[in-house]
Amino acid sequence: MVLTMTKVIKQRLSHQVYDILKEMISDYRFSPGARINVEQIAKEVGASRTPVWEAVHRLIQEGLLENIPNRGVFMLTLTPKMAIELYVVREALEGLAARCAVPKVNEQVLKKMAKLIEEQRKMVEEENLVGYSQLDYEFHALVYELSGNRTLLEILAAVKNKMRPLALHVSPILSRLLEDHMEILAAFRDRDSDRAEAAFRNHNLKMIEQIKQNMNPDEWEEVRVEYGVGEKIRNSDIGDARSK
Repeated sequence: MVLTMTKVIKQRLSHQVYDILKEMISDYRFSPGARINVEQIAKEVGASRTPVWEAVHRLIQEGLLENIPNRGVFMLTLTPKMAIELYVVREALEGLAARCAVPKVNEQVLKKMAKLIEEQRKMVEEENLVGYSQLDYEFHALVYELSGNRTLLEILAAVKNKMRPLALHVSPILSRLLEDHMEILAAFRDRDSDRAEAAFRNHNLKMIEQIKQNMNPDEWEEVRVEYGVGEKIRNSDIGDARSK
């Protein structure tokens, strides 16, 4: 019985450390490619190395951290192709989430969405990318939750977590991303599922177009053919973003 209790306590501690590390990542404590110092984290959270390593391995499995042999554990650095892979998936799933969520929307949710947008507007004016990204996460999570589909929510949360290293590279189109959120809110107010789905899809296509700017022509052609994103961009309403 003593051994069983010890195991339970150890597992609980590992979960607590995991939650702390997830919060650190959410708060952009670690920049992309930064080395994760397990010893330092263990001292900071007041735990031994074992539960910290257990939490780190769980985050490696989730794709937020990566273990490089003979070097250590690092925050994941997304290549442009990896980023586009994630946005291609998110485009489809967020469109579905919006379609599921619109029939369930109520005035309380609409007020929360509007409040988040106003707070985002302040972050844009202050050029506070970290603050905006945190509010952006809350805005999208609100729609995920409203969809009522637990499987969809879990998958989207995992995808969006992996995108956190990209959040600090959206400054050129930050105001346009905010406009997308306003369009999404308008669609929800009108209870227009088609419009909400299209707005979410175009929101993701803007990010794909932004990532494209950091790719050489050969890299982009490979991705364009593999995922068919070039045609989607041409058929979307993001021509204004391409002019920047």
